[in-house]
Amino acid sequence: MSESSLRSGMVALVGRPNVGKSTLVNALVGEKVSIVTPKPQTTRHRIIGVLTRENVQIALVDTPGLHTAQKTALNRVMNETAVASLAGIDVVLFVVEAGQWREDDAAALARLSKLSTPVGLVVNKVDRVPDKRELLPFMEAMNERRAFDFVVPVSAQRADNLEALVGECSARMPEGPYLFPEDEYTDRNMRFLAAETVREKLMMQLQQELPYSIAIEIERFDTSGEQIEIHACIWVSRDSHKSIVIGRSGAMLKKIGRAARLDLVERLGQRVDLRLWVKVRDNWIDSEASVRDLGH
Repeated sequence: MSESSLRSGMVALVGRPNVGKSTLVNALVGEKVSIVTPKPQTTRHRIIGVLTRENVQIALVDTPGLHTAQKTALNRVMNETAVASLAGIDVVLFVVEAGQWREDDAAALARLSKLSTPVGLVVNKVDRVPDKRELLPFMEAMNERRAFDFVVPVSAQRADNLEALVGECSARMPEGPYLFPEDEYTDRNMRFLAAETVREKLMMQLQQELPYSIAIEIERFDTSGEQIEIHACIWVSRDSHKSIVIGRSGAMLKKIGRAARLDLVERLGQRVDLRLWVKVRDNWIDSEASVRDLGH
């Protein structure tokens, strides 16, 4: 295929936390690019999922959810990451939850007010609306908030109507060579994915606010042997949190480690020796230096 017939570009997904941006990226790519949990603000990083179809490549930029509460340095850095991700973008997908409109939705949309980039509205979670007749007035009300370039209702969870969304994005990709090799589905390496896998299992097991004050640092990632050896440090912000993560007689840490190891074995296609430690860095989420030092 000649380079002159190729088209490729960057598409950023923007919206408040928990509207399903990461689930949508995973569904479009067909691979687990971003971790997904029921908890808001699961995504902390700018992660790219790569979708290559025939002569078109779409780099889908998954961003942290934009939110009005900026109580900690981590919250501020996540918002900065989301906004900075809009630089050099060819299309923006503003993702909302069907039938829902909140303060954080309005704040996220306001961030797009000065963009000249095409902005499409993606109405996600339509499977949760029993009466589909309610969708049309909701989408009409959304178009009154902004003149969107296109509107596509989808269910990322059920992979419904995704081809229509791919078509809208593909039609707006500029001519040019692919940005990534055809066989790649993300810009992130296995070391990063290992850290995110451990964090996903922590978020699924731990309750209330504790998951948000945890960071993962991979101290060793060795692929030279018959199995991949991974040493990961779980950073918490208080001494009291450390005992919760470890659990009675180490039960919680073992449970998290086993779930993460099984997930990694499936994703990496190789045996994995995963070892976890828990350490305290006092109130790291309130220190911008610590937040950035831990990879955010």
